[in-house]
Amino acid sequence: MTDIKNLINQIAAQEAQLAETQFIAPCVRGGKVKTRVAGMVYTFSPKPKKFAGWGIFQPVNQKIAQVVEAADLPQIAEYLERFLKVRLWLADRLKKQTWLAYPMNESDFKQRTGSVKPVVLHLVSEGGIFDPVVARWDGASWWFEEIDRRADPLPTEELRQYFKQMTPPEDLRFKGMTPEMRTVYELAANNHDEFNSQIKDERRLKRALKMGGGELRQFQDRGDDYWWVEWTTSTGEHHSSAISKPDLTVVSAGICLSGGDRAFDLQSLVGVVEQQD
Repeated sequence: MTDIKNLINQIAAQEAQLAETQFIAPCVRGGKVKTRVAGMVYTFSPKPKKFAGWGIFQPVNQKIAQVVEAADLPQIAEYLERFLKVRLWLADRLKKQTWLAYPMNESDFKQRTGSVKPVVLHLVSEGGIFDPVVARWDGASWWFEEIDRRADPLPTEELRQYFKQMTPPEDLRFKGMTPEMRTVYELAANNHDEFNSQIKDERRLKRALKMGGGELRQFQDRGDDYWWVEWTTSTGEHHSSAISKPDLTVVSAGICLSGGDRAFDLQSLVGVVEQQD
């Protein structure tokens, strides 16, 4: 009986201590917050429910914690210092403050975490695509700490410029480029619908021209019906043609075909042009 009374007294003391405890924690929208009191881990729903960010919380009961105020930068820094630090590239914004990110150094990341993979990074308060950042892993989630201002800014500029031009990942090349940079670029491209569509279109045109013996220089989208394609023959002669999107038939060859343009597709057009030359 004495042991049961002691246990009840201990639980009562812990609950009293919990009610008097304020704690700092990160919280994503719709998520929960955790803290450890007297050796026990407690999980709470935040109040208000839509709170997102770094907060100072006060337990209302064993299930709900009230937001007292927003945590300041020194408090956040002190909290994060306890966890594993890694450096990541920002690849794609998934939500307002949630990004897909990738390790800047795959071997170091694998040594620290046991695997190499993209991660979901929460509460990213600054930065943009291809920015290098410092992040922390608490064993369950990744949290943004700061922009990595010690990193060389040139790769970020190069990656952004290539991305703006919608350069396919396989054509990405610049001085100092690492395999990790190519991977984060691929992640960004694959998660960007317009970019992904552009890459598919370019590969389709390149394949047709290559099969005919030509080479794609560039192309422009001219609405729903056709592309304006600039290409060269095997001898290097430059041509421009309007090509139908659905089936790659020739809308306008750019040379005289006696009105028979639509009898050819892009692949066969290369041979016709070279025969005329």
